[in-house]
Amino acid sequence: MVGQKEMKIALCLSLINPEIGGVLLIGPRGTGKTTAVRSLIDLLPPVERSACFYGCLPEDIEAFGMDGVCPDCAKKFAEGKPLTIQDRVKLVELPLNAKLEDVIGGIDERAVVHDRLRLKRGVLAHADLNILYVDEVNLLADEIIDAILDASASGSYTVRRGPITATYRARFTLIGSMNPEEGNLRPQIMDRFGLRVIVKGLDEPQERLEAYHRTHLYRQNPRKMIALYQAESNMAAEEIAHAKSILPSVVLPEDVAKQGIQLIQKMQIDSLRAEITLFEASRAFAAADNRTIVTREDLRQVAPMALRLRRSRFMTEYFSGRKAEEQEIQKKIDEVLRINGVKEG
Repeated sequence: MVGQKEMKIALCLSLINPEIGGVLLIGPRGTGKTTAVRSLIDLLPPVERSACFYGCLPEDIEAFGMDGVCPDCAKKFAEGKPLTIQDRVKLVELPLNAKLEDVIGGIDERAVVHDRLRLKRGVLAHADLNILYVDEVNLLADEIIDAILDASASGSYTVRRGPITATYRARFTLIGSMNPEEGNLRPQIMDRFGLRVIVKGLDEPQERLEAYHRTHLYRQNPRKMIALYQAESNMAAEEIAHAKSILPSVVLPEDVAKQGIQLIQKMQIDSLRAEITLFEASRAFAAADNRTIVTREDLRQVAPMALRLRRSRFMTEYFSGRKAEEQEIQKKIDEVLRINGVKEG
């Protein structure tokens, strides 16, 4: 990927620390947003995931007993066979025409063979421990994007279909992209994304030419192109894996945290998600630099991505109008109570 430094940093930080709350890429078409996202799966280590169609895991048995898994997995567990396998991280892309049932899941007719009615997993459940990419997120139906964001925030979700209930894990890294020419996001949805990156076209002619050369080479010989950058990709994967391993040890000093809060207040940002994203991104940035103490410079590096597009002109004007009203109310209260107080005396 030529240029686009901020986009690459934001995506890597989201891989290191899912608590950041995902990334929203905003920019015109043809600026490399989707290309960058699709390249991320080569930078992550394998994960332990369920080998079952229904997503059964050993912890389901610990929590609910044998009824917490399907009959096949219950039999495997009784025989001492593993219920999980090592698997590479996948990129799960949400189709623009997806329906709510496709996203959260619905009745599974295949379960009839087990003499029980079960719910099949939707896109969100399949995205567990993977990367969920939502392109053109601003064009999705509200109910679908709300379901995605709720699952992303809690790490799980519950589906109820009549008497049937199922809870699925949804621990994914959320990445969305949008072209503002095609419409805006609701403020509520915009607030739920952690880092926000404005992706513009490359300014330098030499960079644009280099991007063309790389695209041309990839189309002519994809394997040769991949081999040219394999060493760099391997190094990046090792650095991300190391950063993830030391992230739990990264500490945010009190004085640095107070400066972050001061910055947010000076920008008149109301949402508490601002400091969550700012501090978690700062911790990831420090871990990526192989440090366990967050510094002011870490705040400086991630603040633009964490804080942009969080202020609301409408709310600023609304609260300004309410302030004048509150002052008038307080004035009248003082006048009435003072007069009554004098009369009672």
